[in-house]
Amino acid sequence: MRIIFVVCCMLINTALYSQNKITVSSPNGLLEVKVSMDDGISMYSVNYKGIVMLENSPLGLLTNEGDFTSNLSFVDASTDEINNHYTQDKIKTSFVKYQANTLTYTVKNEEGKQIAFHFQVSDHDIAFRYELPKWGDTRATVVEREVTGFRFPSATTAFLSSMMKPMTGFARTAPSYESGYVTDVALESTTAEYGYVFPGLFKIGENGWVLLSETGVGSNYNGSHLSSFKDGLYTIEYPQMEQNNGFGSTGAQIGLPGFTPWRTITVGKTLKPIVETTIPFDVVEPLYEASQAYQYGKGSWSWIVWQDNSMNYEDQVKYIDLAAAMDFEYILIDAWWDERIGYEKMEKLINYANSKDVDVFLWYNSNGTANDAFQTPLNKMNTSFARKKEMKWLKEAGVKGLKVDFFGGDKQETMRLYEDILVDANDHGLMVIFHGTTLPRGWERMYPNFVGSEAVLASEMLIFSQGVREKEAFYASLHPFIRNAVCSMEFGGILLNKFLNRGNKQGQERLTTDSFQLATGVLFQNPVQMFGLTPNNLSDVPVFELDLLRKLPTTWDETVFIDGYPGKYSVLARRSGKHWYIAGVNAENTAKTLKIDLPMLKGQEVSLYNDDKEIQPTLQTVKVGKNGELTVTVQPRGGFVLTH
Repeated sequence: MRIIFVVCCMLINTALYSQNKITVSSPNGLLEVKVSMDDGISMYSVNYKGIVMLENSPLGLLTNEGDFTSNLSFVDASTDEINNHYTQDKIKTSFVKYQANTLTYTVKNEEGKQIAFHFQVSDHDIAFRYELPKWGDTRATVVEREVTGFRFPSATTAFLSSMMKPMTGFARTAPSYESGYVTDVALESTTAEYGYVFPGLFKIGENGWVLLSETGVGSNYNGSHLSSFKDGLYTIEYPQMEQNNGFGSTGAQIGLPGFTPWRTITVGKTLKPIVETTIPFDVVEPLYEASQAYQYGKGSWSWIVWQDNSMNYEDQVKYIDLAAAMDFEYILIDAWWDERIGYEKMEKLINYANSKDVDVFLWYNSNGTANDAFQTPLNKMNTSFARKKEMKWLKEAGVKGLKVDFFGGDKQETMRLYEDILVDANDHGLMVIFHGTTLPRGWERMYPNFVGSEAVLASEMLIFSQGVREKEAFYASLHPFIRNAVCSMEFGGILLNKFLNRGNKQGQERLTTDSFQLATGVLFQNPVQMFGLTPNNLSDVPVFELDLLRKLPTTWDETVFIDGYPGKYSVLARRSGKHWYIAGVNAENTAKTLKIDLPMLKGQEVSLYNDDKEIQPTLQTVKVGKNGELTVTVQPRGGFVLTH
């Protein structure tokens, strides 16, 4: 057997075997993962173009049926290749080719029980997970803890958002992935008490970038996050016990054979692979078929600016008329609709919307037991019988989608609730947006009727917080590189009131330009976008801005990184069919002149939406150079959009 094993290894050019040290490379040979054993501890490291991106970092699980964190011994290894392709209409690109080389590295503990580390390495991405076989008659286990770690070179700096303290914030609904960011900071300073949410971005000195995240989390597991920096590395941490009001395990209960979610590592010399990665979707599969063809698009939404007082029949008619005037597909009717409009009048309102070619999303509180959120409809989504009864009515009334709010936590118990809502909604032909929520982890592909999650310090906080308004451009420049790089992001943006309230005369002043707001419609990717326009915008906003929003897509065939640096500025190009949209924002306090390279538009005339020196919105026709270059000046807290 030993001779056969060695011969087989010599025939495989994707991996190098040396006793228990094994290297698997990407198809282009530039990205390498080395898995090894050191004194009974399994380790891995990552090199890109011969440069260390992750130093030796630990692997391992602790389960209630065995310890796989130490005193391990090597069993065997195998390699393979993946050559796959798929189409997906809800992510940053519509057609994906995924090629990777794989390594399955099997070890055993002192009791002889085995576990495998399975790696898939494509040209810029690594996905790995733990695979657990049956152990004798044992067919179930609880994974209690991971020691999976990420040890970066010493020159690395971090771009991270902290995990919120459980059972705090509004009505004890935290954590909901709504914290700010530290940017370009030394690892030693990242010591947040509850760690950091996925994804996390790291700059490896002058050698490149690494984005960490996870994917493939449904009812099968709990969501995880990064620890604070300790003993020279970050580790995977499971939810705090306090989440979900202290109910449910912090680990995961799985059947055997079984596996964990994927941990993902995206690597690049530049930020281009970070922005363009599709790894969260490459390694997951749809869990069920769509019950129908779902339609994506844009919507109006009264609550974001007009708030709770707009939850009445007359104001919702105004927002239906706004959606119709803007050629939007949807209106989102938010909290309290059941009490302040009522089910019977809601059916009448839905019929009115449909007469205007507008469809309806309705808001629901996810809660029943987990926190103190009190807005109604309440106790409609948290149990199976109540949910199915409600969704039967929704389908009969002609509602097309739900926005479900106030989850707070990453325990497996909560992940089951997400999945249960999605599965039941699909049975009734309903799309789902989640709010006050966790990061979606591959859900765009896993769940056909999932159409977005907040999981970001989003537009509502622009209404409530002066500090967030002051940092709006800063955060927007981060999202294409971090939060929105791994999944869709239902931000609820494009606010064109000068003051973010119903009167639009004084109060919460918007500190970004109109062109900045338009640019976020391209920068922020989500298949259904509920925008913050108000009825008065039909007459107090330049017509050319409204015309751009009327034709703006929400789904894309291609996304290309153009330029930027997280926290300073960002420029992306997205293609829908034959039409390109290029958008950029400037987070800094001085105007920035950019020479951008647009090879897809060489020598062509394009429409440029921008701000002049007086910060007034402008529209002009410009021509891209024959070499594909175009110079654009972006005002402080401003932005631009190019359309073709």
